[in-house]
Amino acid sequence: MRDRSFIRSLVIFSFVILGLMIGIILVPALEGNDIKYILGAGGLLIIAAAAICIRIYIVRQKRMLGTKEEAKEGSEVGFVVDTFHDLVAKLKENEKELERLKAFAEEKAGRMEAYNENILQSVPSGVVSLDNSLKIKSINQAAERMLGVDSKEIIERNFNEVFNEPLTALIKDNRTVSRVEYQYVTSDRRHIWLGITTSQLKNAAGEKIGLIFVFTDLTDIKALQAEVELKQRLSQLGEMSAGISHELRNSMSVISGYAKLLGKKADTSMMSTVDAISAEIDNMNKIISELLAFAKPTVLNTEQVDLNRLVEETAASVTGNSDAVKVLMNLHKPVSINGDEVLLRQALTNLFVNAVEAMPGGGSLEIELNRVRNKAEIRIRDTGNGIPEDIRQKIFLPFFTTKDEGTGFGLALVQKIIVSHGGNIEVESKDGEGTTFRVTLPEVK
Repeated sequence: MRDRSFIRSLVIFSFVILGLMIGIILVPALEGNDIKYILGAGGLLIIAAAAICIRIYIVRQKRMLGTKEEAKEGSEVGFVVDTFHDLVAKLKENEKELERLKAFAEEKAGRMEAYNENILQSVPSGVVSLDNSLKIKSINQAAERMLGVDSKEIIERNFNEVFNEPLTALIKDNRTVSRVEYQYVTSDRRHIWLGITTSQLKNAAGEKIGLIFVFTDLTDIKALQAEVELKQRLSQLGEMSAGISHELRNSMSVISGYAKLLGKKADTSMMSTVDAISAEIDNMNKIISELLAFAKPTVLNTEQVDLNRLVEETAASVTGNSDAVKVLMNLHKPVSINGDEVLLRQALTNLFVNAVEAMPGGGSLEIELNRVRNKAEIRIRDTGNGIPEDIRQKIFLPFFTTKDEGTGFGLALVQKIIVSHGGNIEVESKDGEGTTFRVTLPEVK
């Protein structure tokens, strides 16, 4: 502003000097009457000076108006800028709120997922979920424990690669079942009973996205049912055998008396017949005694029994004199149970004798003792002819036998002893491929 004022003053000063110079030049040439020219020149200078002043005033007014317009424009720009900054600030506040809400939603979703996972892992039933391609997507701890698998090793693997029949049959047939019971052999060779329910896994739109398997371990329930059924049968058999044995023994006593009387009066040629009658009477008395002993409730004299020692001693007593039978012992860590050693020795002796008799031409007898979780497991495997399928379910019944000589109480008594100890006995056999008896007993913890 100071520079512009200086320029205007310089212009005015220049005009004044110019007017004075013109006046100095014109004065000598003027005559007395020529004063009018001087006045005319002075008037021109005054007009010029006035024009300059007016011009300066107009310029100044324009500049003042321009300054106001600029101020106005600056004010409008400032308003826009301020409004923009306010919007940006509000957007940032909304962004922070959205981020907070997002974080809260993610945290809530994480809590719900963890809560649902905790529920799934805490359910006592086993749960396995599959997608439509039959890949395993999840498995809870109960299912891991029942089926003998590790989730880290089977997740994302195909169901048919991990599990065996009959579970794979359910997938193959694409069936949904409710509370059906199947016997299953786990990956760690345990024989268990499973109650299985299958259902389709659907999303919120009702579309099928996979399958769900729900397992219930029925092994202990089945063992309890077998024990109860055996006790019921024994009770019924005891009531029946008490009356029958009484009547039979009375008759057998009479026959025995007549046989002895006949032996005293018969000649030498008849003595073989008398001896045969006496032998049959003794066999009948033995059967009656075994029947009464079998029907009688078992009373256990429990003590801590070293199964490793008991198995070794019993096997040696049965197979010690046989060169045709090769015995393979596979006894792992020491296993002890609470039980009646006398009865357990009797049960094992019967099983070993049956195994040796199943291999009249010789063979291999493999005995394995394992600790499977909280159970003691004894496997007795022979290489005999096996048991045909049509009689496999009858071998534990009293009076059932496939031998020419025998009363049919051997395996029935074995089952009774094992069940009375809270255990279980199962048989696996194929005709011509040998037989395996698997005995399970509660282990001392």
